[in-house]
Amino acid sequence: MARVSKDSKGYRIRFVMPDGTNKTIRVSSFNKTKSEEIARHITELVAARAASCAIDRRTANWLSDIGQNVHDKLSSAGLVEPRVSSTLGEFIAGYIARADVSSGTKMNFRTVEKNLVAFFDADKPMRSVTTADAKAFRMWLQDHEEQAENTMRRRCGRARQFFAAAIKAKLIDQNPFEGMSVTVNGSTDKERFITENEAQKILKACPDLQWRLIFSLCRYGGLRCPSEVLALTWENVLWDSSRIIVTSPKTKRYKGHEQRVLPMFPELAGVLNEAYEAAFDRLDESTAVVSGPVVTRYTTADQNLRTTFEKIVIRAGLVPWQKPFQNLRSTRETELMEIYPSHVVVSWIGHSEKVARKHYLQTTDAHFKKATLSSATDLVASNEAELGDKSSDSVAIQMARKARETTQNRPHQKYKKPGKHCISSISRASQLPRRDSNPN
Repeated sequence: MARVSKDSKGYRIRFVMPDGTNKTIRVSSFNKTKSEEIARHITELVAARAASCAIDRRTANWLSDIGQNVHDKLSSAGLVEPRVSSTLGEFIAGYIARADVSSGTKMNFRTVEKNLVAFFDADKPMRSVTTADAKAFRMWLQDHEEQAENTMRRRCGRARQFFAAAIKAKLIDQNPFEGMSVTVNGSTDKERFITENEAQKILKACPDLQWRLIFSLCRYGGLRCPSEVLALTWENVLWDSSRIIVTSPKTKRYKGHEQRVLPMFPELAGVLNEAYEAAFDRLDESTAVVSGPVVTRYTTADQNLRTTFEKIVIRAGLVPWQKPFQNLRSTRETELMEIYPSHVVVSWIGHSEKVARKHYLQTTDAHFKKATLSSATDLVASNEAELGDKSSDSVAIQMARKARETTQNRPHQKYKKPGKHCISSISRASQLPRRDSNPN
């Protein structure tokens, strides 16, 4: 029978093996009650070993739940077989394969996997990674990989996520990355406000309609690129209500955040109408609907859009910025915040007000110009004057109103809103726009 005793170092459990050998297991980190529980299970293990029979279900369940540290002590005493140690490369690869996340998140996981394997080696046992090793890994990211502070925090955060999963699988007892700063802070040095004048230059430099769509959806719709841009389908473009349903792969795992609805801003309506007409012209005679992805040039979120976009920016006579697509979203949200209540804007953009203020909203030159006006009366007068100002520093109110006026004044035949056939399979002859092939 196993007995619990206590000395200056804490509790210990003494027992005799079937061959008469005296054994001692120290459990200094546990209190008396927990130590006595361990002793009862050790008694059952010794008895089962002496009788060459299976252990009872309660002890079997206990063995599956105990931490690696206690299991190692039982194994060293010869009471149980050692657990199969999962290696770092094997465990992380399996975790990524099982993870129910978007393809973009999996791509980010694999980047951290490559970093961990390069530093630790794929065959390193998970439980052999220490807190000192985790700190050394962070320094390696800084010195060898030359990663910025926020990038290091994000990658160490994902590494901590991997090891937290190993704890749940009872492979390790402690997370070596626990306590490490992994919160990503706002980075003002990477902010870039893309003015309306610059946006028009980029649109002119786009090589085709597909890239004008991609840019407009990011700059004027605030969509995440590439995930939300490539997920947008014609079925989600609601012409009758002038709204767009955006499917968000990034937030779909949160209940109620699988989709969001945003207005069809005037800056988007024109290019969407043009793309719809092009898709309509490609229809077969037997097809009655325009359906499928809005953007067809790219199909998966792991394709590299950044390189091509940077070439377009250079062709427009501008210098590429560090966060190309995120800054387009940030610019649009900053503009919209000047016009609409914050709770409305964040519902359109697809994140919380806290995230918006920490990572998206920018201070522009227009804000400084307004702040230097001598009085509130001048400020009101300046807002009215800005409606006619065509400089690149125009504020969001001027740009949005000017876009509305442009759309309203546009000849009807140049802005033709598609009918219900874009989402319906009703008779082609009665629903399609009038054309030479459809005189009805």
